Amino acid sequence: MPHPIRPAQALRRPRAAVVLGALLALLCGASAQAQRFDWDSVTQLAKTRAAEPVRANSDKLPADLANITYDQLRDIRFKPAQSVWRAEALPFEAQFFHLGLYQTEPVRIHEIKPDGSVRHLPYRGADFDYGKNTFDPAPWGDLGHAGFRLHYPLNGQAYKDELVVFQGASYFRALGNGQQYGLSARGLAIDTAGGAGEEFPRFSEFWLQRPAAGATEVTVLALLESKRATGAYRFVIRPGQQTTTTVNARVFLRPGAGPVNTLGIAPLTSMFLSGENQPLARDFRPEVHDSDGLMMVTGEGEWLWRPLQRPKAVTVSSFTMQNPRGFGLMQRDRSFASYEDVEARYERRPSAWIKPLGDWGPGRVELVQLPAPDETHDNIVAYWVPAALPAPGQPLEVAYELAWQGEAQQRPPSSWVTQSRRGYGYTKLSAEEQGRQPQYLIDFSGPALNALPADATVKAVVSANANGRVLQTLAYPNPATRSWRVTVRVERIDATQPVELRAYLQHNNDTVSETWTHLLLPE
Repeated sequence: MPHPIRPAQALRRPRAAVVLGALLALLCGASAQAQRFDWDSVTQLAKTRAAEPVRANSDKLPADLANITYDQLRDIRFKPAQSVWRAEALPFEAQFFHLGLYQTEPVRIHEIKPDGSVRHLPYRGADFDYGKNTFDPAPWGDLGHAGFRLHYPLNGQAYKDELVVFQGASYFRALGNGQQYGLSARGLAIDTAGGAGEEFPRFSEFWLQRPAAGATEVTVLALLESKRATGAYRFVIRPGQQTTTTVNARVFLRPGAGPVNTLGIAPLTSMFLSGENQPLARDFRPEVHDSDGLMMVTGEGEWLWRPLQRPKAVTVSSFTMQNPRGFGLMQRDRSFASYEDVEARYERRPSAWIKPLGDWGPGRVELVQLPAPDETHDNIVAYWVPAALPAPGQPLEVAYELAWQGEAQQRPPSSWVTQSRRGYGYTKLSAEEQGRQPQYLIDFSGPALNALPADATVKAVVSANANGRVLQTLAYPNPATRSWRVTVRVERIDATQPVELRAYLQHNNDTVSETWTHLLLPE
C-alpha cells in the first residue's frame, strides 16, 4: 500500500519515529492484503466447516412460499432493471432466482469488489415482479436466494443473453453461441450409485467477482457443503462460440461422517430417452436426448465412444485409466431431422467436454444410466472417481476445463462414430434368433478415413467379453455418406447378463478410428 503524502515538517521527525511509522505502514499494508477475499479465503471456510458438525438449515420459508404452486413460482420474475452491475454498464450482469416450491434452501450471495472487499447481496422483494401473486414480501426480510444467473451479449451486442445458471444443490449449466440449455454440470457427486443412497452436496454461498469494464471473463467463488464433504470452488467463465469454464476445486471430507464409496469429480448430468440405437415406439420424434454418448480419451491416447441407453434397471459402467486426457457427455447429432422437435430443439443442446488440468493420477470414468419414464427426467450421470480419497482435513485439489460446445466440438483426431443402429433388414432369421443374435450397424467418418485411397483395405477389429460370441464382422464403404460402415452380429450366451462389445477400424495395422464400446443390456 503506498504511503500517504506527509506534510514537510514530518520529514524532520526523529529517526526512531520514522522507523516506527514505516513499520506501521507495512503492517497496515499487510493487514489490508490479508483482508482481500479470494479462493484461499473460501478454502479456509471449507476446511473449518469440514471440522465442524453439519449445520442444519434452520431457515423456514414463509407460508406463502412454502405452499406455492409451480405456476405461481413461474409468475415471479426478477426485474432486469435491478440486475447487479447494470448501473455500471459492465459487460456481465447478475440476476437472482426466487425461493419456493422445490427450491427451499437459501443460498447467500455476495459481490467481491475490485479492492477485494466483500458486499452482501441481500434478498429484496422490490427486485422481483410477483405477477398475479397477491402475497406481500415486505415482512420476509433477507430470505436469501434460490440461485443466480449471469448475462452477457453472447449472440449479439443488442441484448445480454443468459450465459450461465447456478441453481439447486451444486448444479450449474452454461451456453455457447447459438446453443440452448440441455445437460448440467455439478460441483461434486457422492454415491450416485451404490452405497446407502446418493448425497447431493450444495453450494451454500457464492461470491461474484465484479468484472472490469470490457472484461471477457467473469469469476465466481463458491462454498460447497454436505453431510460428508465440503469444498472451495472457483469458476472462471469465458463466453464465446464455445463457452469455457475453468474450475478449480479443493474438497475436504468430514471426519467421522461415514465412508464415501464413490466420490464423483467433475460430474455431468444429462437425459437420454431414445436414439438411433434405441428408438421409442409411438413417438413421432426419431430421437429424444440431450446427449447421445460418452466420449473419453485415456492417458495412453485411446479414444472411446460409449453410446447412451435408457436401461430397465440402474446400470453402471466403469473405465479404469491413468491420467485421463478428457471425457464428456456429447450431443454429436446436430441435425434437426434427427429430432423433429420444433420446441425442444435438441440439435441445439450443448456437449460438455472435461479437460483435466494437471495430473489426475489413477482412477476411473464412471457412467451411470437410469430408467426414465419420459424426457423430463435426467437419467445419465458421468464423472471421474479418483483411486484414493484424501484423509479428513486434507484437500483433494483438482482443476479442469469444462467446454460447452455446439457444432464445433471435441472429436478424435482420426475418425469417429456418426451413428450406431441395432436391428435387421430382410433376413431369414426368426424373431427368437434375432433377439439372441443382435446385429449392429456402426458408421465411422473422419479425416483418417477420408485420406485413404479409394481401393484401401479397411478391417474392423471387433471383440466381446466372455458372455458374447462375435458371429459376423463386415467393414465396407458407405457411398451415400462417404463414410465406412461396420456390421457386427453377436450371440449372447446368458441373456440375463450384459455383453461388452468393442469395435474399431484398422488400415495396414494402423488404428484409423476411435473405439466403439457398447453395452448389450440384459433382457
